Amino acid sequence: MQDFAGKVAVVTGGASGIGEGLVQALLEERAKVVIADIEQGVLDETLAKLEGKGEVSGIVTDVSRPESVEACAQYVYDTYGVCHLLFNNAGVGGGGVAKPWNWTPNDWKWCFGVNVFGVGYCVASFVPRMIAGGEEGWIVNTSSGDGGFQPLADLGVYASSKAAVSCFTESLANGLAHEGTRLRAAVFYPGGNGLLETRLWNSGRNRPAELARERPHVDQQWDYQEHKQAMMDSGVRVADLSELGHSLLQGLRDGKFIISLTTAESGDLMKKRAEKIALGELPTVRGDNPFE
Repeated sequence: MQDFAGKVAVVTGGASGIGEGLVQALLEERAKVVIADIEQGVLDETLAKLEGKGEVSGIVTDVSRPESVEACAQYVYDTYGVCHLLFNNAGVGGGGVAKPWNWTPNDWKWCFGVNVFGVGYCVASFVPRMIAGGEEGWIVNTSSGDGGFQPLADLGVYASSKAAVSCFTESLANGLAHEGTRLRAAVFYPGGNGLLETRLWNSGRNRPAELARERPHVDQQWDYQEHKQAMMDSGVRVADLSELGHSLLQGLRDGKFIISLTTAESGDLMKKRAEKIALGELPTVRGDNPFE
């Protein structure tokens, strides 16, 4: 797919952060965009901000609930009769940092419910319709280098969820090709062009009450604003998320399965991990500080 003009795109978690940057890039490419986001207020603000920039609409969607995802798919097909581009971008951080043994059952349920089950529900609702439509298209799942390439010690739940997304996307890509569909799948690893200003850092604002932690968080000591200031003081810039969105679209034009600005560095990391695995050793080759 070389031209996105007139194509129908759905972006989950598209009302802010990485998703909003992708929406902006799609509109600049003259695609028709549906934003699926859990926050009505933020969705309304983003739609107002994007008024006059292209054809864009929104629907409140909780990707952790299959009935909500199905309602989103029905809205898209009732409105356009087609979906060419499905970006499964919605995600949560999992609840700060913690030692692997200090995550609670509800931490696991919340993080995997959005990051993993949400991707699965979207694929289940949209992909059969996309296959039946017979048109060229892409399913792009947002993962993370933390889990997709190597987990960080104190972000075990989040990293595990993103490793699952990467694994599932590989299976999806192979399945679509094996069945002879006109669809392809890709995994997107954001980052590489600066600090990502995303609401993932405070995703607990949308955590359901029934999935609240069962006990106080004993490990959470990290503060995003302090981290951001330290990064900026060291010369790291805040990423241009629209620019990041355009890099993702270019990756689709290039037909890539893995879309990232840091594939070379990640490849070197994976080689070092493979050497450790070949020796039967723990493959972690970085320090265990999740923010070093």
